[in-house]
Amino acid sequence: NQEIDEWKLALSEFQMSCVIETGARYLLNPRQKHEPTLLVSEPILRQQRLDFLYHAIDIAYELQADAVSFWAGVQKSPEPKESVMSRLVDGCHQLIEKASALEIPLAFEPEPGMFIESMAQFDILKQSLPSSLFGLTLDIGHLQCVETQPIARFLTHYRELIFNIHIEDMQAGVHEHLMFGEGEIDFKSIFKALRDINYSNGVHVELSRHSHCAPQAAAQSMEFLSQIRDN
Repeated sequence: NQEIDEWKLALSEFQMSCVIETGARYLLNPRQKHEPTLLVSEPILRQQRLDFLYHAIDIAYELQADAVSFWAGVQKSPEPKESVMSRLVDGCHQLIEKASALEIPLAFEPEPGMFIESMAQFDILKQSLPSSLFGLTLDIGHLQCVETQPIARFLTHYRELIFNIHIEDMQAGVHEHLMFGEGEIDFKSIFKALRDINYSNGVHVELSRHSHCAPQAAAQSMEFLSQIRDN
């Protein structure tokens, strides 16, 4: 359609790649943030999320995107985690089937507070999803928030699975996306690790709470990251 064509032209003009993000905070349910997800027990609601993600895969194909990025969601029902994991795995299998037909990578993002929030939990999920198209969105701030090991170790360990990176500053144990320099992250070690693993996809600043000052936040972020990258 016209909007996709406009984005194609813009990406080409500025020589930029892209990733399709799929948070959809209140798009599918105007009263509940991020709902429904692949975790819900009601098939019709789960299908609603699947259809949305299928559409995202189609758009990724049209734009030749690096990946479609998505997450698990929050477990809302008091049932065994095994049942919830089974639904998540089933949904991911269906997404892989769709993505495989178009050769679109799927970049799963562990998210603090969600059903899959740690890299150990992602490892369990990945065991059931061996497809080479099922990889990771690694959020640098999320690693700072949830994990205890140095972030660079995760970049090295998951080097073959990283399709997409989100970056922002953050403090350990506090899921709040901060402007660079306001948190605790050692960004020099991050960029050294990215160079060491020859990472070549996008590194995307994620500062959703700064949308009211987006131009200034973008300029400040570019200046900070350019200095770190070049030193």
